[in-house]
Amino acid sequence: MASASSISSYYLHNLCSNILQRDPNSKPRKNITTLNKIRTFPLLHRPPICSSRWEGRDSSTFNIFASVASADIELDETVEKVQLPKGDTWSIHKFGGTCVGTSERIRNVADIIVKDGSERKLVVVSAMSKVTDMMYALIFKAQSRDDSYISTLDAVLEKHKSTALDLLEGDGLSSFLSRLHQDIGNLKAMLRAIYIAGHATESFSDFVVGHGELWSAQLLSSVVQKNGLDCKCMDTRDVLVVNPTSSNQVDPDFLESGKRLEKWYSENPSNMIVATGFIASTPQNIPTTLKRDGSDFSAAIMGALFRARQVTIWTDVDGVYSADPRKVSEAVILKTLSYQEAWEMSYFGANVLHPRTIIPVMTYDIPIVIRNIFNLSAPGTMICQSIGSEDENGQRLESPVKGFATIDNLALVNVEGTGMAGVPGTASAIFSAVKDVGANVIMISQASSEHSVCFAVPENEVKAVSSALESRFRQALDAGRLSQIAVISNCSILATVGQKMASTPGVSASLFSALAKANINIRAIAQGCSEYNVTVVVNREDCIRALRAVHSRFYLSRTTIAMGIIGPGLIGGALLDQLRDQAAVLKEKFNIELRVMGITGSRTMLLSDVGIDLSKWRDLQMEKGEKADMQKFVQRVHGNHFIPNTVIVDCTADSYVASRYYDWLRQGIHVITPNKKANSGPLEQLRALQRQSYTHYFYEATVGAGLPIIKTLQGLLETGDKILRIEGIFSGTLSYIFNNFVGTRAFSDVVKEAKEAGYTEPDPRDDLSGTDVARKVIILARESGLKLELSDIPVQSLVPEPLKASASAEEFMQQLPKFDQDLTKRRQEAEAAGDVLRYVGVVDVINQKGIVELRRYKKEHPFAQLTGSDNIIAFTTQRYEKQPLIVRGPGAGAEVTAGGVFSDILRLASYLGAPS
Repeated sequence: MASASSISSYYLHNLCSNILQRDPNSKPRKNITTLNKIRTFPLLHRPPICSSRWEGRDSSTFNIFASVASADIELDETVEKVQLPKGDTWSIHKFGGTCVGTSERIRNVADIIVKDGSERKLVVVSAMSKVTDMMYALIFKAQSRDDSYISTLDAVLEKHKSTALDLLEGDGLSSFLSRLHQDIGNLKAMLRAIYIAGHATESFSDFVVGHGELWSAQLLSSVVQKNGLDCKCMDTRDVLVVNPTSSNQVDPDFLESGKRLEKWYSENPSNMIVATGFIASTPQNIPTTLKRDGSDFSAAIMGALFRARQVTIWTDVDGVYSADPRKVSEAVILKTLSYQEAWEMSYFGANVLHPRTIIPVMTYDIPIVIRNIFNLSAPGTMICQSIGSEDENGQRLESPVKGFATIDNLALVNVEGTGMAGVPGTASAIFSAVKDVGANVIMISQASSEHSVCFAVPENEVKAVSSALESRFRQALDAGRLSQIAVISNCSILATVGQKMASTPGVSASLFSALAKANINIRAIAQGCSEYNVTVVVNREDCIRALRAVHSRFYLSRTTIAMGIIGPGLIGGALLDQLRDQAAVLKEKFNIELRVMGITGSRTMLLSDVGIDLSKWRDLQMEKGEKADMQKFVQRVHGNHFIPNTVIVDCTADSYVASRYYDWLRQGIHVITPNKKANSGPLEQLRALQRQSYTHYFYEATVGAGLPIIKTLQGLLETGDKILRIEGIFSGTLSYIFNNFVGTRAFSDVVKEAKEAGYTEPDPRDDLSGTDVARKVIILARESGLKLELSDIPVQSLVPEPLKASASAEEFMQQLPKFDQDLTKRRQEAEAAGDVLRYVGVVDVINQKGIVELRRYKKEHPFAQLTGSDNIIAFTTQRYEKQPLIVRGPGAGAEVTAGGVFSDILRLASYLGAPS
């Protein structure tokens, strides 16, 4: 039998020769003597740090593949065979590169291993953080003939040398450093050969890259041994056998790997083993790797070979999130996932595990636990067989949807034509053409009519796919059997995953409803009959908003609304205080969460990405307020957070703010306001837009403050009643004035009293002019179907004509007593007839007109019974013709107006899905 040394030297020589011959454009091989050095480099004795089949055997030549080419070397027959114990006594741990990135972290890993109470444990380690990238850079630089590969290799040496000096001492340190220097020398020789050839085969690359795992395993096992514990180091190329299936995937040979594991363990029995991740061997004993996420795959394979109790993947996050926390800041850690759920989420880009990692452990029902090495108190996420999620009463304990994942940078290809229907082999021809160009199909959707097939591919592959399809179906396109092969670029996939979706009615409805309410347009849909996954394709610019919309629907309070408050004055301030006081009750009892993301006045604004603490919003506005900017305010409230439903509440009386409503509604922002300026202006545009979209515009507090005036009127109309007349006292200020304008009191004295009590505007002329009442009349007239403008309403102003031009409110108040005589005379005439004066607004639907004026009513009339600042409105309809429907109550004041606005906010929440 040939020696291992001669076999590997022969293999390496042929491999290097093939490399050199493969590139006809390579530099002249003047340094071919380097190849001979590789063949005859003397092999240093390797200390027994990592237990391998070749340890302790003499060799006169450098055997670069001795670790895997010595399968034919027979076991020393003097060694007594030890049978490998399998089963629940074994636990598998895998530590990624971040976990072993520094000497301190390696100590931490060793501490976790030692404290693990399992009877037996196997630890799989990755290369130290960034080392794998450095090793790949070595190969790239060498084959690019970049001399800096030498300095990169020196950096690799220094990184591991300094780590060893910090961790080890004595024989352990000298053994590791001896092995390290020998490996570096061998790598230099190999990289030199690659440099000469200008090319590296996959086998060469795999062998070079795999050294990172070897060194980290040697370091960790030495640290454990330093603590006085028996620990063996396993080079998994001696055990794991895989069959390459493509450049990015391998299939484990469990039968052969099991045999080699039994053989390895018989030579190296131990209850604690540190094994290399990522690397393995082919059936021909050639070094290879397990490709992407290979160390996780190594751990899963080992778990299956040992029939372990559990596989724990240690990483730097607390577990698997319900969505990418970089995109959804309120993503939650999932306690459990089924194998199928983890599979689906990882396929669609979630940072869980590679799908193939799950396959080995599924066979033996071995759970995988994802834990955070930097937060040992976090329990992590367990991936296992599906477990029950109902309590003893059969009530579901968790959401049927477990998580959401997205894939960006995709394009949809739509193949469409009447000639496809019922024609066997069309789909086969389509995807055969796609396969021929090597494109990866992410999702497929086909209409049952067979009129079209659409599928998603990576955007960088769509041009080749489109060209291939047009070439393959040119005849069908020319003949009209296919109408088009269309490409829709800039797409993203959103996948909703949950094993319990299949047995829960309404999940898809909730999903699509959440997307619709967030103004997300769906381009394509796919769902398997297993219902583990519902996939939708959306425009790329909508992807994050779509993800936040569906996540909030299933994981936040049932209805979560982001709010922007404009005008934190009397009404706005009262509203914010009411929101503060009711927030906990709404969330606990009604599953409604209202988050104020921004507050703006005319000068300063306060913004937050997660929600303003309303217990101290006034202080925060003073401390952290910035210059008011309406565009920035709206953008932050609507665009920069995880809540899909946004409402702007305008608590001002500002015409400019009201003019922005249309644009906000068009952007999908709901609007709620007590501001009458929009509804007494061009209202029809707002209504038309609201009817065409899922956005809502509520304005109950524009008439009657907190009284249900608008809602009552709309209810009458919606149920088929016909409005004949609406008459009422709509101004709380004027109600207070005329309720107190009795006896011998002067009108100016009552106005002064109302101003001092806070019932009037800063300038009382704004109330006495009647314009505010006229706006309310216009609002009710338009709700009743009349097409009236503010200019169509005759208004009797109570401001004396000479005082309309007064320079200030103070001057007006000083001059007002001079004009008391006229109103005093009218009051006396009314009292003499047994009447009272009331300032009213009237909507005469029959005659299609409105009016605002001072009228007399009998003392028995409901309008004469008012006190304080109460409003009263009488609806005369076909149903309520003989006895009008009366709505009466407080109609002025910041608290009641804010209450009306709050009522509209809760009404919006109900429309968006909250329980009513």
